[in-house]
Amino acid sequence: MSYEIGKVKNEAFEMNYVKFGKGEKAFVILPGLSVQSVIPSAAAIEQHYSIFEDEYTVYLFDRKENLPSVYSVSDMADDTAMAIKKLGLSDICLFGASQGGMISMIIAAAYPKLVNKLALGSSACKTNEERTANVKKWIKLAENGESEKLCLSFGEMLYPERMQKPLEKVLRQMAESVTQNDLKRFITLANAIEGFDITAMLGDIKCPVLVLGDKDDKVLGESAAYEIAEQFDGRDSFEIHMYEGYGHAAYDTAPGFTERLYNFFSISK
Repeated sequence: MSYEIGKVKNEAFEMNYVKFGKGEKAFVILPGLSVQSVIPSAAAIEQHYSIFEDEYTVYLFDRKENLPSVYSVSDMADDTAMAIKKLGLSDICLFGASQGGMISMIIAAAYPKLVNKLALGSSACKTNEERTANVKKWIKLAENGESEKLCLSFGEMLYPERMQKPLEKVLRQMAESVTQNDLKRFITLANAIEGFDITAMLGDIKCPVLVLGDKDDKVLGESAAYEIAEQFDGRDSFEIHMYEGYGHAAYDTAPGFTERLYNFFSISK
């Protein structure tokens, strides 16, 4: 393993990122909402995306540090785009999972010169009461400082039932390391999902798009992927693939998921 952990600094913010791989092409990953930062999981992330290492240099960006009390998904997109530019990247292959996909769609629409191809995993172009119901439950648990219940609920909704028992011990252990700052940060990021709707912006995305979802997504529902697909209907440069039985976190659990991403970025037109 040869990953590096870096930090983008400018006058407006600081943002951590993980970097690995040795290829000439840039592959950027934007993770979804999480109870804690994914940066400490750098080794597992590198292993998961190891298929990219020879052809690509891979960057995974965290959200910025020291969040304001209100921080919209559009703000996240602007800051992430600024960080990508700060590292001198352009013409990137961009993959966003869940909330990371929401951020990625805005970047592809508002900063078209940055993005060569866009892939989305278990994401949505808009939310509604049903899609934010679980998020509101998580916010309440975080506000009450109930870290263990939050982590267990998070795992229950993201992963399929067959994985619940094996994950339970890991999630309980993770909860022990969750700090008050983690909970405060989580609440701010989670609140940004309510009222999210960028449907009108999708027409500004001109690059090839791949949408990956799961029919058993208990967070956003399978309809979220199809709603995105409707906006790209008839385009030759659009693909959709729906898994079944791997849950919202299909980007972690579905076999061949990273290979499908690799083929889209490397082979498809």
